[in-house]
Amino acid sequence: MSLLEETIKKIEPPDPQAIAAIEAQLEKEIGSETGLGELKTLLTKYAAIVKSKTPELPKKCTIICCADHGVAAEKVSAYPPSTTVEMTANYLVSRGAVANALSNFAESELLVADLGIAASTDNLPGLINRKIAYGTKDFVKGPAMTREEAIRSLETGIELANKCAEDGCCCFLPGEMGIANTTSSACVVATFCGLTPEEATGRGTNISDDRLAHKIEVVRKALDVNKPDPSDGIDVLSKVGGFEIGAIAGIILGAAAHHAFVVLDGFNTGAAALIANALSPLVPHYLMGSHIAAEPGHIATLKKLGIKTYMDMKFNLGEATGSSIAVDLLDAAVLARNSLEGDAEGSQFFHETMPPKAPRITDKTFNFYLKTFPHLSKEAMDKCQFRIDNLAKPIYCCGYLEQIAVELAGIIDDERPGLDTGRALVVFADGEISPAQHQLTKAFADHAHADVTVAHLRSDRPLTEAFDFGRTTAEDITFSVPILALALTEKNPSDKVGTKAKRLHDALVGDDGSLKYDASKFLNETPKDLQSDVAAMLGAMIAAAHNNSLIVLDDESTEIIARYLEELCPEISPYILHTQPALLKLNMTVPGGPIACLGIKIIDAALHMLNDMKTFTEARVSAAENGPGHGRQVE
Repeated sequence: MSLLEETIKKIEPPDPQAIAAIEAQLEKEIGSETGLGELKTLLTKYAAIVKSKTPELPKKCTIICCADHGVAAEKVSAYPPSTTVEMTANYLVSRGAVANALSNFAESELLVADLGIAASTDNLPGLINRKIAYGTKDFVKGPAMTREEAIRSLETGIELANKCAEDGCCCFLPGEMGIANTTSSACVVATFCGLTPEEATGRGTNISDDRLAHKIEVVRKALDVNKPDPSDGIDVLSKVGGFEIGAIAGIILGAAAHHAFVVLDGFNTGAAALIANALSPLVPHYLMGSHIAAEPGHIATLKKLGIKTYMDMKFNLGEATGSSIAVDLLDAAVLARNSLEGDAEGSQFFHETMPPKAPRITDKTFNFYLKTFPHLSKEAMDKCQFRIDNLAKPIYCCGYLEQIAVELAGIIDDERPGLDTGRALVVFADGEISPAQHQLTKAFADHAHADVTVAHLRSDRPLTEAFDFGRTTAEDITFSVPILALALTEKNPSDKVGTKAKRLHDALVGDDGSLKYDASKFLNETPKDLQSDVAAMLGAMIAAAHNNSLIVLDDESTEIIARYLEELCPEISPYILHTQPALLKLNMTVPGGPIACLGIKIIDAALHMLNDMKTFTEARVSAAENGPGHGRQVE
């Protein structure tokens, strides 16, 4: 029996009884009312895969599989074929690629394997050399590889997974490097999902309109010439696949055989998963999704596999970018579960209490704060954007991470904010905090490395004093902290999570999601017992922006307040980071800071991108020859 056959035979479906026991255990420990949303789904699936009722943080391994594609000769990419070997060297020598930055962020071991680079790689330190051939053949003229080579690529991936599993890895983050590989993936996805070339093919490395039209025709011709059989995964791989795509499919099969799981990244790993799924229909049980890629065929891929995604970051890149952030969400879920097994008395917070009487805030003072926001530093933003554009990656491919980094640069007037940029969480409470809320807030804040201040409100004081308390609390912190997360708690410890957010939504937001009232009058329309919360939050947001801090929002309560404030004062918008549902699609309702802390972690990912990556010049990688990167990216 071959290694491939043996591996497929080992893959078994999850035990329904084990899953039920795990879900019951988590229900008891976490409860149905914690409001963790999709984080609980992630946690349950992880626990079922590794067969543990009390799962610990997963040991992670990022494996970047590298290979060249013969179809690159058809000019379907914005970058020359030499980029494959140059980027492979960047992973190992300069250590300045997206894969390096995001594996640092996820605290994942990074491995790099040569499956078929069309150049000698003997001089690259640390490279796992499993070269099958010097690139595939141009599949518009015939099959990309032989059936034997396809099997070899699958079995190489299985061997990599076996070795990592033996070393204790239970979480695989596969990524890929190979110029023209999205052309190969478009063919694979079109075959398995029944898509037209237009429906399956995207811009890849951000190519021009003309080159995209040409790429679609290349996919059409490849499918017509080869006629890959969707009932035979090896046939599809051999005819229109790539060595690195086959290896990733093998990693997926190997992981499943070891009761480990794979977090899918974007379009190329999705194509590999379709191949693995064709070889073993049990594969999706061991897959987790991450984000929605920009390639048009990705949604159909996820639907075919039955895989959920948890964020939309507008990424247009592989290299385990989205999956590295998604696995950090799983880490947060594990830490949250662990925290609820502990004792609330173990949590440490700073506490501030609203004074019995505060100075009166007049309309003149309020208007001063609303109309005198500092200007973002355009020079710092321009320099930050230019550096990001020239990092060794396709231009504009890191989506919201790029926008976050540039806005933070403008806010704090620093073209390259560091990884040690300070952050804090302020939680406004107008009642007693439940033990579970206490523990969850601490767990997520610890994960985000954020100090926590609980600001206790007095509901018997005028709203101007609540506003001033929010203002002074945030002002004191943001004199030295450039990233401030803001949150509210439920009014009563026994309230179902999301109660305060629902009340604010029902009072202030229309059925179509629009704001019901003029921004200048919305506070009067707020339920009376929640007006102090809103006033304090308004004061904190305004003060943080005045002190040049980026404001990170939490649950829907803070989102609603921020939306009204942005209507009242559009100048504050660049200072506000909307976390959910703008970036994360987790359906979390828990208040008290967990969602905002996940937003801080996304900022961390952006800072790793900005600080850990190298430019084309620094990494000695070829810049774009086509598309918007041509001329903007320099070597």
